[in-house]
Amino acid sequence: MRVVCNGNPALRVKSLPVMSVTDEIRELARRMIVTMKENELPGVGLAAPQVGINKRMIVIDTRPTGRKEKRSEKKKQLSPGEMLLNPLMPLALVNPEILSTSAETETCGEGCLSLPGVEGDVTRPARVLLRAMLLDGKEVMVECGGLLARCLQHEIDHLDGILFYDRIPKEQQEAANDIMAELAAEEAMLASAQCKA
Repeated sequence: MRVVCNGNPALRVKSLPVMSVTDEIRELARRMIVTMKENELPGVGLAAPQVGINKRMIVIDTRPTGRKEKRSEKKKQLSPGEMLLNPLMPLALVNPEILSTSAETETCGEGCLSLPGVEGDVTRPARVLLRAMLLDGKEVMVECGGLLARCLQHEIDHLDGILFYDRIPKEQQEAANDIMAELAAEEAMLASAQCKA
């Protein structure tokens, strides 16, 4: 699947809920996971709007990858969400929503598959209470921390038409404006070519 970039209207629309988990939704999830993992720059999350589909579904894989990361994960206290969801990853979450957030925040650098070349510091709650449905129809409601909490907030923002660029400091937005304009121009050219085909 092609990851759409800044300028594509799908990235700025509030996505519609998934009414039921069908074979079509499971296939979309499978294809999104492949797209997330096999992208030029593999991501830890991907929302359906990023592949041009305005449905409330995301895929995530925030498990630690290297040995050093795995060792450091064993030392730190994992959130209940990390303990529950890490073994299931890569994972699709249907109609994910954040029910509450911690007062404690963390600022961290973020990037996005839909905004290649753009990076910035985003302050987000350190912990969130997630409610979502899995592809088997089970509902989960669990407190999430760490990279998982950040990834969930970033991807759920996509479902509401919000980009991480909207949350970075003004000076970082200004520094990224040329790249954002280039991405939008490329998207417009692709859309024009598709209309002619």
